[in-house]
Amino acid sequence: MGITEYGLQDVKKELQHLSALQMTELCLRLARYKKENKELLAYLLFDANNKEAFIEKIKAEVGFMFSQLPSHSYNAAKSLRKILRLITKYVKFIAAKEAEIEMLLNFCKNYIEYTDRKTTYKPLRLILTRQIQKIITLIDKLHEDVRLDFYNSYQEMVLEAEKKFPWFNKDGFLL
Repeated sequence: MGITEYGLQDVKKELQHLSALQMTELCLRLARYKKENKELLAYLLFDANNKEAFIEKIKAEVGFMFSQLPSHSYNAAKSLRKILRLITKYVKFIAAKEAEIEMLLNFCKNYIEYTDRKTTYKPLRLILTRQIQKIITLIDKLHEDVRLDFYNSYQEMVLEAEKKFPWFNKDGFLL
């Protein structure tokens, strides 16, 4: 005998019967218990109407985090995973594939700029290749007109990666 779990439709129906004051109290109570809920609520209230500015703030934060990247490969890989967790969280807030592609392209460009070109640490290399594969998958899911917008910046990034990293082969990543 456990606690009954309700589906999203049940919750939606119940929320329609609440007053504005009750809704406000519920939202504040949700925000109080989890940091991510509070961040999502703050995004929806203050930043959702200007996604471009929000994306630029994220890019600036990611750029700063890259500038603080440790030189030791193991610690650099940990920091890169932390940056990716941050990007993933904000992508969930925005809920737009275009924004995700834009942020991942920015991540890869920063990776190319700030990481050691001679690294032999495989997990550090895999971070870049996995993000590039993720970008390819996301671009393929877009409408053809929108796909062309990202195509050129993606191709430039792949060519730049091949120039900088001796271990990177563009052949597997060109669209």
